[in-house]
Amino acid sequence: LRPQVEEILYPAMEDWKLPIVLGEGPHARCIELPLAPFTLIGATTREGLLTTPLRDRFEVVFRLDFYRPEELAEILTRAAQRLGIGIEPEAAWELAQRARGTPRIALRLLRRARDVAQVQGLSTVTHAVAQETLRMLGIDEEGLDELDRRILEVMIDRFDGGPVGLETLSAALGEDPETISELYEPYLIGLGFIRQTPQGRVATERAYAHLGRPFPRLL
Repeated sequence: LRPQVEEILYPAMEDWKLPIVLGEGPHARCIELPLAPFTLIGATTREGLLTTPLRDRFEVVFRLDFYRPEELAEILTRAAQRLGIGIEPEAAWELAQRARGTPRIALRLLRRARDVAQVQGLSTVTHAVAQETLRMLGIDEEGLDELDRRILEVMIDRFDGGPVGLETLSAALGEDPETISELYEPYLIGLGFIRQTPQGRVATERAYAHLGRPFPRLL
């Protein structure tokens, strides 16, 4: 948030008052509008970018983890009902396992699976339909898509597994650095495919194994 916005939020959060400046220059005056008590809920994936005064004014802080596959499977089962299509438990589990722990991604996969089922004249997303959908989207058994695999391939094939800096990796991939660091790296790091070091990012032995490449060992 801009500092000006934060300054307005402070009295609203603490005293239920909203300061408003009327006029400009020496004739400007400030009035305070009373606010009804309210609860302010904030959400961010980049807590470090919040200023300390703003962060400290939130009295209760929760840190949320990724959804488990069984939770996503339940979400998908309910969502399928709203979409007016059935889904086999095995299909829900297959989609949930590859949704990167994120309901938004799981629901997107479900909609694509529904499309595939309808093209095939089916009223239910079967396990085979789910697998075909994931194959068409290029999502493998670990939930990695094409760009995930390209990141690992570039690190291994062009930079010998690293270490490689974000800007260098971004230039090699032709992708925006923030896209890589915010959307792709956290998942790859969470799976243990990438390790961050002071010198840069390093592909792990698990990344080599996932791509079917021999892991170089020092003699």
